Amino acid sequence: MYLAYNLYGCQIGGGQGGTARMLKAEQSEATRAALIAAAHSLFAERGYAAVGTEEIVRAAGLTRGALYHHFAGKLELFQAVYEDVERRLVEQIAASAMPGAGDPLQALHAGAQAFLDACEDPAVQRIALLDAPSVLGWERWREIGLRYGLGLVQATLQAAIDAGVIDAQPVEPLAHLLLGAIDEGAMLIARADDGGKTREQVGSSVARFLEALRPRE
Repeated sequence: MYLAYNLYGCQIGGGQGGTARMLKAEQSEATRAALIAAAHSLFAERGYAAVGTEEIVRAAGLTRGALYHHFAGKLELFQAVYEDVERRLVEQIAASAMPGAGDPLQALHAGAQAFLDACEDPAVQRIALLDAPSVLGWERWREIGLRYGLGLVQATLQAAIDAGVIDAQPVEPLAHLLLGAIDEGAMLIARADDGGKTREQVGSSVARFLEALRPRE
């Protein structure tokens, strides 16, 4: 039997007991992920109201006890699904859409357009833009969205100010205004059925919003 210590000199486990705890934690995380994945698929296909917990656990190959071990109920599970959608969107945009831009303002353009493109995905529309505001309430929906996107937008705006490609100004209110405009545009896109016309119009409006931030000569 051995004991490991962290930097503060506290025991953090070891031997078979430590391995067992690690395996249990991994299994617990795998169970949670399976529930979120199954719920995501069902919520995206039919919407929150039409899906029951029994159906979710059956699709995940688990029991109701497993669901209630990780979540208080369907509402809390739906929130976890929505958070997962938001986190993945931000990670995808930060990793693929923005790095190729020539300057921070172009990165904002690329990120905004990539997000609006994602809002044409039926799963994103159903979970993040149609069900989440009504199921979670507007304040909770907005708080989660800001939690995942605000930091990236603020950092990119600050980089754009530092680079001189937009006028110097307080970053936090500008970030909220920009995200609010993009979110409203996303809601329009999610409710439109016009073959992409609304997506094109919203994209153009957001682009003009961003271009208006450039310093005037």
